[in-house]
Amino acid sequence: MAILSKEEAQAILKKVVGFSKAEFCEVSLRGSDGGNIRYARNAVSTAGQISTMSLGVSSTYGKKTGSATINEFDDASLEKVVRRAEELAMLAPENPEFMPLLGPQTFAESKTFNENTAAMTPDTRAEMVGKSLSVSKAAGLDAAGFLENSTSFNAVMNSKGLFAYNKGTNVSFSVTVRNKQGTGSGYVEQDFNDLSKMDTLALSKIAASKANGSAGAKAIEPGKYTVILEPLAASDILGNMFRGFDARSADEGRSFMSKKGGGTRLGEQLFSDNVNIYSDPLNPEIPSSTWSGDGLPVKRTQWVEKGVVKNLSYSRYWAAQKNVEPLPFSRGVIIEGGNQSLAELIKSTEKGILVTRFWYIRSVDPQTLLLTGLTRDGTFYIENGEIKFPIKNFRFNESPVIMLNNVEAMGKPVRTASGLIPPMKIRDFTFTSLSDAI
Repeated sequence: MAILSKEEAQAILKKVVGFSKAEFCEVSLRGSDGGNIRYARNAVSTAGQISTMSLGVSSTYGKKTGSATINEFDDASLEKVVRRAEELAMLAPENPEFMPLLGPQTFAESKTFNENTAAMTPDTRAEMVGKSLSVSKAAGLDAAGFLENSTSFNAVMNSKGLFAYNKGTNVSFSVTVRNKQGTGSGYVEQDFNDLSKMDTLALSKIAASKANGSAGAKAIEPGKYTVILEPLAASDILGNMFRGFDARSADEGRSFMSKKGGGTRLGEQLFSDNVNIYSDPLNPEIPSSTWSGDGLPVKRTQWVEKGVVKNLSYSRYWAAQKNVEPLPFSRGVIIEGGNQSLAELIKSTEKGILVTRFWYIRSVDPQTLLLTGLTRDGTFYIENGEIKFPIKNFRFNESPVIMLNNVEAMGKPVRTASGLIPPMKIRDFTFTSLSDAI
């Protein structure tokens, strides 16, 4: 029962709203069904199947709201959770930022659901993991990975007539491959809505190649270098920046988009003119829900154009304070790139460093978005367009804002955890010290 159709979800939500005696009522219903396999040292350690569904009710009197959740769906239980939310609302303090419920909205049909992914079975997962393990075993390496798939739905209805529904699928895979001596390490991570795009064999071969290639790393001096950031490495850093495109945090002086003395940097050129960033819930490579958590339609939005910040996201409350239209942020962030491959970016580099990924990233200065962290799982020295040898890992101190001012070239965007991100060639990237970790 974990995955309900649009009609099934609507029927339950309509029943729950009908039980309400509050001034306003909003009900959310969500469920997921999926499975996973975890493996380490070339052997499966755990496998499981998880199916969940829950319903949440928010009842409001004036500006006082109470919320309650339940995972039982008989009529008595549904009415009980409504009464509980109403009881809590009467006890709650007023919310000074309360916004009236939205009425009916029109949403585009999302592209987040894929039949093949939804049809995955334990046998499918076992076969995919078997392909990954065949690579590490044949190469005399050790692999530790995680494969997970899920089908989920989310639906919302309120007493003003709003109804929204979305169903989606996802399959994700990550694996770390190391040599037996523990001196070389490689890593890959990927996720898709569409199972047919996931190739665990090819991905594991990349990780294995990095594990072998990164053994015997040499130490070179820290400093400023031209770097080639693989999409995963670029994503690791840029995810922190995307969260800064929020109008309220900028207006309140809490982000890199804040001006000293007040105001925001909206309309300023903060990045190189070859940087274009947008989000589009209907992009086939990284589709997302076409409605936001508060029931607003999500549409294609240009955040940065030729290095100039064009938009900031506004919640309904903050939009009302600033007398502008609300603008929700979409998860499917896309940085436009070029057509070059990673290999072509490397070939164009006289001297530089190839970074597989970063980890243990921490904020140093929120105002400049200065970050620190470490390279990991394959860092290599480039000379005359070729990878010459593996190097020891570095600690970096860098801001993604400065980084996107120093972009020399970008390749074809790839789906990552932070969005659709291209490999990037960046000049003057700052490494501050060496790390012995692999």
